Amino acid sequence: MTKTKEQLLQLLDYFQIEGQVVSAEPFGNGHINDTFKVVTDKGEAKYILQRINHNIFTNVDILQNNIRIVTSHIRRKLEEKGETDIDRKVLTFLPAKDGKYYYFDGESYWRVCLFIPRSKGYEEVNEELSYEAGKAFGDFQSMLADIPEGELEETIPNFHNMEFRLQQFHDALNENAAGRLEEVKDLIEEIEKRADAMCIQEQLYREGKLKKRINHCDTKVNNVMFDEDGKVLCVIDLDTVMPGFVLSDIGDFIRTGANKGAEDDPNLDNVDVNMDIFKSYTRGYMETASSFLTPLEISFLPYGGRLLTYMQTVRFLTDYINGDTYYKIHYPEHNLVRTKAQFKLLQSLEQHADEMDDFMKQWL
Repeated sequence: MTKTKEQLLQLLDYFQIEGQVVSAEPFGNGHINDTFKVVTDKGEAKYILQRINHNIFTNVDILQNNIRIVTSHIRRKLEEKGETDIDRKVLTFLPAKDGKYYYFDGESYWRVCLFIPRSKGYEEVNEELSYEAGKAFGDFQSMLADIPEGELEETIPNFHNMEFRLQQFHDALNENAAGRLEEVKDLIEEIEKRADAMCIQEQLYREGKLKKRINHCDTKVNNVMFDEDGKVLCVIDLDTVMPGFVLSDIGDFIRTGANKGAEDDPNLDNVDVNMDIFKSYTRGYMETASSFLTPLEISFLPYGGRLLTYMQTVRFLTDYINGDTYYKIHYPEHNLVRTKAQFKLLQSLEQHADEMDDFMKQWL
């Protein structure tokens, strides 16, 4: 439900904020939560107000507790290093007057954090930004590597669990809700013949060879904030920060940032892996993350790109077979176009697998 300006300003009264608020205007281009920039009577942007998408993040207590633990941990690490201007280098969420880090108005869940002044973000990826993003996400994981296992919970259960995604896929095949199986049988065959190889991380975890770590799980360049000089300030958008495997974070950047085409590119000739982006991101990531990674994790990082791309191929095709019930579509075959584009990227990553593996040997 849309809020009026007066209703938005009233919501802010429930949080422990300073100064007189005069406006709350829509801000940013996020697709999940509704975000507003809050300006005080001094004429400066002071806070960010967000309506949490409760359809996706169904347990707001877990969500906000994870964020509180992570931001407090990073703040403590920055203080120990003697960093200055820390409010610009880690997100700061404000408690509501009841002590919780969110407020429920009877319909929606809301939260407030400090606005980061003199900061900027980027939407387009290049080699320099990929390198800086790699350093930022590697440093983010490194600072969180000593959080005890079990302290954070999954905000979206089984988010990057390939076995779970394949089970959803097989359920869709059995139901054939939209009657589309016949037209996608070739894609189904391609997915099935890779299925065992794409469940390796869960198998290694059960064998005790791969551990779960705290991951960001949405490693796009626009989730890194930079200062006026182009230097990294902090990682933002912490909703999906949760336990998982490090393959997720490097894999998701490879899938999104190192694709020469679009995620839903109808022209498959455009879709190919950009090896320069892969190498620049990986150099930055290894510069800050190598201290806590095991040799097995390092050797599997390129596999993470193939895994996350395969996973998204499966998810788009699952939704197409189900009749487009999960992802928003802009035309009837949108999910099928997405599936084919992701599968083309997967094939390109497979073709470059040996080159990627060779590139990782410098850290082994």
